[in-house]
Amino acid sequence: MKEKVRTFLQQEIDKQVTPGAVIRIKHNGRVIVDEALGMNSLQEDGVAMTKEHIFDMASLTKVMATLPAMLQLLDAGEIHLHDKVASFLPGFARHEKEFMTLKQLLTHSSGLIAHRHYFAQKYTTTEVLQDIFEEKLSYAPDSDVIYSDLGYILLMAVIEKVTDQPIQDYVQHYIFKPLGMNNTGYLPKYERHEFAPTEYLEHLQDHKYGIVHDDNTEFMGGVSGHAGLFSSMEDVSIFTTMLENEGEHNGKQIIDPRWLAKSRENFTPFSSESRGLGWQLKGTGPNPFGDLMSDKTYGHTGYTGTNFYIDPVEQLTVILLTNRVYFGRQDPIIRLRPRLHNLIVTNLPE
Repeated sequence: MKEKVRTFLQQEIDKQVTPGAVIRIKHNGRVIVDEALGMNSLQEDGVAMTKEHIFDMASLTKVMATLPAMLQLLDAGEIHLHDKVASFLPGFARHEKEFMTLKQLLTHSSGLIAHRHYFAQKYTTTEVLQDIFEEKLSYAPDSDVIYSDLGYILLMAVIEKVTDQPIQDYVQHYIFKPLGMNNTGYLPKYERHEFAPTEYLEHLQDHKYGIVHDDNTEFMGGVSGHAGLFSSMEDVSIFTTMLENEGEHNGKQIIDPRWLAKSRENFTPFSSESRGLGWQLKGTGPNPFGDLMSDKTYGHTGYTGTNFYIDPVEQLTVILLTNRVYFGRQDPIIRLRPRLHNLIVTNLPE
């Protein structure tokens, strides 16, 4: 399997889908593929990609920071799934949004649109939230799934209101530090060569090294509930192992197993796109983890080219980190992911 996976990814690197990639595959509790290929950058100071490189996690922020924080607050009794968003953010209770719930935000079924170009106005976090408060519903809640960054910006605000601290401080203290994820957090401080840089921007005259790729998050100070997190393969592997172990790490219960189980339920039977609390599940349409992983598979992607998926039936975990936006906002990663996961499943050892 190792050589087939290496060949596949090297072909994608040669096609300039991404300058480099790091992949780790675990099966039946054993790491069977653990590879770094290509370069972090094709600039003169580029270096060979390593398993230690720091990647912009993009929307993996939703499930590595915002979701575990919410599950911890649910476990502590500070919130419940059907709490109204406006109970914490009173300014939100307008334009028929007064009944919107935390569950609807978590499952992308809230009625909010997918995205706004707040960066075009250089909005700060406060200004972004005020703009979201003025949003009107684009569809009836619990009738469709529209993947929405706006919902996770609101969830960040709820977490900060309930915990009375910035989200970056909360997740560092209650999630990443207890897990020993020492290379995970917002606003990273590393040497240039340690990053897997993202897109080239004219105003920088350079690629983004350690500056969040998501435009809105950049103007929000680099911190949001939908993007902004940076991490490494080793740390993502620690996080996924905690999930495999029902929320436990080295004898410490980071997330209650009952809430983890609840998060993996399908809350959107009305849609072909199945969503748990945060998680992408196997719906009836196409998905990034291909056609062969089981119906119990869960995980998430990041726009920058990151993803992880866990199949508890096959006891299979696949983590793929790339910086595919290095070449711009192109789509080949959309085909890469399902083909890669299908290749992995058909070549699992007996």
